Amino acid sequence: MHLKKRLIGVTAVVAMAVAVLYGSTFVTGDTEETGGPLNWGDDKETIYFWYSDDNMTNFINSAAVAFGEREGVRVIPVLTGESEYLEAISHASAGSVQVPDAYLIGHDLLEKAYLAGLATQIQDVEGICNEENFPQTALCAVSYQGMRVAYPLCFETSALICNETYLQEWASQIATKELLEAGQAEDNPSEDSSGIEVDQAVLAQKTEEYFRSAVPATIDDILHLADTFDVPEGVEGVMEWDVTDIFYNYWIVGNYMIVGGDAGDDASQMNINNPETIQCLEVYKALNQFFSMETDRMDYETVINDFCQGKIVFTIATTDVAARLEEAKAKGEIGFDYCVASLPQISPELKSRTMSVTTAVAVNSYSEKEELANRFAAYLVGESAETLYDRTGKVPAKLEMEAENEALQVFKQAYADSVSLPKMMETGNFWVQLESLFSKVWNGADVTTLVQELASQMQLQIDASKG
Repeated sequence: MHLKKRLIGVTAVVAMAVAVLYGSTFVTGDTEETGGPLNWGDDKETIYFWYSDDNMTNFINSAAVAFGEREGVRVIPVLTGESEYLEAISHASAGSVQVPDAYLIGHDLLEKAYLAGLATQIQDVEGICNEENFPQTALCAVSYQGMRVAYPLCFETSALICNETYLQEWASQIATKELLEAGQAEDNPSEDSSGIEVDQAVLAQKTEEYFRSAVPATIDDILHLADTFDVPEGVEGVMEWDVTDIFYNYWIVGNYMIVGGDAGDDASQMNINNPETIQCLEVYKALNQFFSMETDRMDYETVINDFCQGKIVFTIATTDVAARLEEAKAKGEIGFDYCVASLPQISPELKSRTMSVTTAVAVNSYSEKEELANRFAAYLVGESAETLYDRTGKVPAKLEMEAENEALQVFKQAYADSVSLPKMMETGNFWVQLESLFSKVWNGADVTTLVQELASQMQLQIDASKG
């Protein structure tokens, strides 16, 4: 997830030419077999389904074919460019015989889509959009002004990635030190590197105790590990993450910086400048002194490569890392054990909360086939979502999916506990401003002043939108 790229797309306003729209349209084919197009007849009810991410093609094509055969209808997927995506849908809705009946959209664009008449309250005739099937985070993400205006399909969020082999080594070091300081030399002694005898059975028990608590619950736990760990050769640092991208930083303030409420659509629910937010950012500021990361080289790919090469103990990553690490482990490209865990709390008193983005299926209010479009949307996020991860690497929002994948279940729990990117157009530049704030804090600027300035700027924008 690269939020900067996403924000550029959100703020774009220039419409695509109609010729480009038709140039990007294609008739779906069964990509499982040949990738070639199917020959459609003219006697079936037809809907057009738009999307902009080519990684979704195999999944959408397969779902379109399966749903079409089962229902005796035709679903034609249309892949179009990410640039000016909503504007492209708007042009096609107003001036085309191939109106986009339903489409994929980031949940943060739902206010814009709804107000433009491109999204409508879902019918949900299948009764799928409820807490039995989706976490509350997903349902809030697809809600606007109390209405469900889309179906939640998949999500992106972040979690802590840990090198378990290094944690085991740290636990052994701490246990050995404790036993030596206690002067234990029992019935089954063995010499450590200092030549002092320790009881190996007791050592194994103590090591296991420390290992069970090695995954950090707070930032202080990470700092304690860094202070006490005699890192193996080749380890360059205890923790790195992409501090230049707000998506990997937001967990620091996510529990206290309120922008739009749970659904991200209520301008009256704004609480940016508060003591807890300032305290959390002060902790973040201090981390620069401890970890001293070079931000000019600290992009996401570099960080993940460093983790895979065993150069760091912890990092923060998005859901893509689960498949990457699993594949690298299977190929023997990484020689250590790892785990995915919840992001640590800021302190015992200050909680963390990560950010999430939900990819949703919206039904176009311009569609003359709303009932069919709703049924296909429900099919995509429900029954068809069983194949979503295998076909795309994207994690379905539906609760029971990927139950056997422990790493993905941690991400799904993080998603359930996350704060969604808001929908409000009045604060559309908030994330650019917040990213700038984090950069300045990381480099030593005054936290209180920056938070006050950000809160004032956002309030000015909200007030201006009312006048």
